[in-house]
This record gives sequence, structure tokens and C-alpha cells, in this order.
Amino acid sequence: MTIGDAMMPDEADALVTLPLASRMTEASNPDSAEIDIVDTAAVLAIINNEDRKVANAVSEALPAIQAAVEAIVAGWSAGGRLFYIGAGTSGRLGVLDASECPPTFGVSPDLVQGVIAGGDVALRSSVEAAEDSPDAGASEMVRLGVGKSDVVVGLAASGATPYVVGAVREARARGAITVGVCCNHDAPLSRAVDIPIEVIVGPEVVAGSSRMKAGTAQKLVLNMLSTASMIKSGKTYRNLMVDVLPTNRKLRARARDLVARIGHVDPARADAALEASGNRVKPAIVMARLGCSFSEADQQLANAGGVLRRVID
Repeated sequence: MTIGDAMMPDEADALVTLPLASRMTEASNPDSAEIDIVDTAAVLAIINNEDRKVANAVSEALPAIQAAVEAIVAGWSAGGRLFYIGAGTSGRLGVLDASECPPTFGVSPDLVQGVIAGGDVALRSSVEAAEDSPDAGASEMVRLGVGKSDVVVGLAASGATPYVVGAVREARARGAITVGVCCNHDAPLSRAVDIPIEVIVGPEVVAGSSRMKAGTAQKLVLNMLSTASMIKSGKTYRNLMVDVLPTNRKLRARARDLVARIGHVDPARADAALEASGNRVKPAIVMARLGCSFSEADQQLANAGGVLRRVID
């Protein structure tokens, strides 16, 4: 399939002009109909009550989220990458989650990548028209060389953003596993992907403002996708971030604490192990715990697939 075949012009037009009434994310919420005439405390209570609904909506989508996590872990094991692609708020949330993976889990920036319609300028400024081109989304998949070991997660609150639907269709044609995260039932995005994740949060407090409940839902799902996948890939020990990169004062203190706590040594010996390991926390923990050299620790971790628990427990 070529980029031009990814979506016919009439299909793209149909997505752009999809009636707003058919999207729950655009509906008027009866519970906030009087929000413009109540006092400030009541405004906040209404917003808070609506936000309470988000976690329950995410829980309904857990089986689909599980399938996506397992696909991501399998893709990484085969040398693949994880891509988030979206427009507006959805795109910004994807870029945010991707950007936090390297310092948190010590992975290459290439492993998890966020793509937003309109490019980096859209992170700070609205570039609304960029989301209307399915071919632009498809072109990004070609530019990034998306292939069979990759997983591409399309993010669109409405589930009808042409840029995102065009991207996942192209990615799927190139052999990638595709996931769609949206907040409407039976959305075009859901029909275009292998694994649809539909988090039905209902109408927003302010009709159509999908940066609110829908944005919160997408953030929760992204947290699960990246964090659960990293956990299943051995990036934590128990619930501790043992692949953290000590790149600032706070993270250096955290790394020292991890080595001291898990390695059963005092802070001075933890610092010495970190220095000898080139500030790599997991080898430093093995060195402290087992009293071995860096090369021995590194080899044991390699033999264990990088899973610290297999070495020290």
C-alpha cells in the first residue's frame, strides 16, 4: 500500500465532516448545564465529580490495554519501537509520555517516540489544520521507517482525526501492530487498528473540551502502556526504578539511595559502586549486594536478560 492508497479523499473528507452529534466527546453534559451561573465552589465540584468518572472508564478498557502492553513488550523483544501519534492535546500527551521514558527507565530516546501533527511547534502553539491531512500522518510513518516489529499507538479523543487514522492505516500496511486510544464507541480509529482502546468518559464539562476528561483518560492509558511495558521488560526491581539515569542532583540522590537500600550498603559504598559502574544503577546494586566487580555484575545481568531480581533474589 502506498501513502496515496492509505485513505481515499472521500474517506478523509468523511472523517473531517463526521457529524459532531455522533461523537460523545462533543455532546452537551446535562450535569454541567448550569455551570455558568453557579458560584465558584459549585463549578469546581462539578468538574471534580466528572473527573471521578475517568478512572472507572479506564478500568472498563483494561483487557484492551493489556493486549497493547503485551504487543509492546513483544515488539521490544524483537528490536522494535513504540510510537505515539496524535494531534493537539492527544499529540502533546504522547510526546510527554515518550519524553519521560529515557530518564525514568534508562532507555534510548528512540525506543519510545512521540509524533504530533504540525511538528514540534505544535507542542506550544495550536496548529489545528495539521490534523486534517491523513497523508501527512502516513508520511510520518514512512519517514520513521515503521516496520513489522514496531507498535504504533494512535491517539484521538474523537477517534476520527484524519492525521491519526491515516498514520495507523499506513503503519498497519507496513506490518506494525497498531493501537487506537479514543473516547467514542466504534470510532473510525478503532476500526482502523489491531487493538482498539475505547475509554468512554462521557460528555465533557464544557462541551467538546476534550483536553479535560478525555485528556485525563488518555494520560492514564499512556501511563499504563509505558510503565507496564517497562515493568514487564525488567526495568524495575519490585516497584523501584532501578534503571533511572542519575542526570541531576535529585536523580543522583535517588540512585545512591537505590544502591544503598537494595545493595545493603552504606551511602559511601553506594557512591563507590556507582562510580565504578559508570553511574549504572543495576550493575552498582549487583556489585554492592554480591561483592563482585563491574564486569562480573554486568555479565550476570546480561545472562539474566537485564532483570535484576533474577540476579540478586
